[in-house]
Amino acid sequence: MIDNLRDLALVPVSLGAALVDLVFKGEREGVLVYKVLQWGAHSEKMIDVYSAIEEHPDTLVNPNYTVDGVIARLERVVVRECEKGGTAATVKAAMDRAIDQLHAETRPARETATGLVTRATEKIRSKFDPPAAE
Repeated sequence: MIDNLRDLALVPVSLGAALVDLVFKGEREGVLVYKVLQWGAHSEKMIDVYSAIEEHPDTLVNPNYTVDGVIARLERVVVRECEKGGTAATVKAAMDRAIDQLHAETRPARETATGLVTRATEKIRSKFDPPAAE
């Protein structure tokens, strides 16, 4: 509950900070927004809502497939291509290959999730759909 209250409070604060940052340019772009992000990160660590399940095997997440992990991977592709003197076309081709590789690596988990959602949807529909007339 504390975590949700914190989120509820940070939404208007972050929107206000963004508005102030847009209107009044500081020495660095987005100073107030970054300050709010720091508050949010600090309070997240203090509340530590997920610590109770952190070591549970079902909650382990491969860091390569988090948002930060995927962005870092794609960023490395762009940097490597630019360092090689790549053109926009070669950078795009390298990004396409990297994204295709990510899709291939995550296919089993994606297919499992899709199957679960499909079965759940069918169960829900069967509860709400009227029986067929004979």
